[in-house]
Amino acid sequence: MPVAAWPVSPVVVVLGGIQLFGLVAAAGARLAQGTRYESACQWGCVAGLAAVGGLCGYCIQFGPHAAATSAVTLLVMTMIAVVDLRQAC
Repeated sequence: MPVAAWPVSPVVVVLGGIQLFGLVAAAGARLAQGTRYESACQWGCVAGLAAVGGLCGYCIQFGPHAAATSAVTLLVMTMIAVVDLRQAC
């Protein structure tokens, strides 16, 4: 069976879209540091963290695997926003 023929639930698409929004918002906040867009991107990251955090609580009803996926996305978003890999030597 081709991959395009697999049935995909609209709920899964929405959940994945919210997680993708969160990751893009965190990366945007990191890349916008020092620019005039820094404040707006940081607010976008906060909105993404809130959306994925709420999603994590909502997904508990679907089972531990769904909630774990959202929790990992939340962890990755936090690490993108916090960790600075450009260390001065």
